[in-house]
Amino acid sequence: MTVQLLPGVRGPHVWGPEVWNLAAGWEDGAAALVPSEPTQQAVTYPALFLLVVVGSLVPVIPTGALVSGAAVVALHQSVPALSLAAVFGIATAAAFLGDVTLYSLGRRGVGSRNGSRWLERLRAHAPPDRLEQAQHKLRAHGVAVLVLSRLVPAGRIPVMLACLLARMPTREFVHGNVPACVAWTVTYALIGILGGVLFPEPWEGLVAAIALTVLISVAPPLWHRLRRRTGKETPAS
Repeated sequence: MTVQLLPGVRGPHVWGPEVWNLAAGWEDGAAALVPSEPTQQAVTYPALFLLVVVGSLVPVIPTGALVSGAAVVALHQSVPALSLAAVFGIATAAAFLGDVTLYSLGRRGVGSRNGSRWLERLRAHAPPDRLEQAQHKLRAHGVAVLVLSRLVPAGRIPVMLACLLARMPTREFVHGNVPACVAWTVTYALIGILGGVLFPEPWEGLVAAIALTVLISVAPPLWHRLRRRTGKETPAS
């Protein structure tokens, strides 16, 4: 039996065994809500692959945040190195598959007189000034610019469209896209690992990693749009 003085209460307050049993029951219930490690992996890995592929085809899903979040979860597994390797391989393969599929669909539009809806979607996500910059960098650096485009927020689509308009063969695009996907996965996985190391609880690292990756993805395009709008509103002297 434990005796403890409570603030505002005269005399000792006794915590009986019933209270301690109730607290232990709450802890056991909370632990039971956490899925087992095999269950986490069975859900995380297929979901990561599917969402990254879809996010590569429809560039509205923050795929970088998905990779960072999966890295945080992997860091708290019983064998972190193996889990992180699985996240790295799955995310890289999914990003590569999504990019190559989107590029192939875009090539059909370039080769067709009527174009295609996929090509129009790419144009919709590539402002004229960003497309012009991408075309200039492509002429100057070749397929090496694909690596940088994967790391720069909102840079992947303009560079891919520049490659399509330059009628780059799919094989050449693939050669440049492999290191681009590897560099992209490593970057966002490291962000997740950093969040997992800095915070003791997995959910804290998960929230921090996702918040940081979303900020990295959203802030530069918003700043670019704000500068363009400010430039248009500023009267010419």
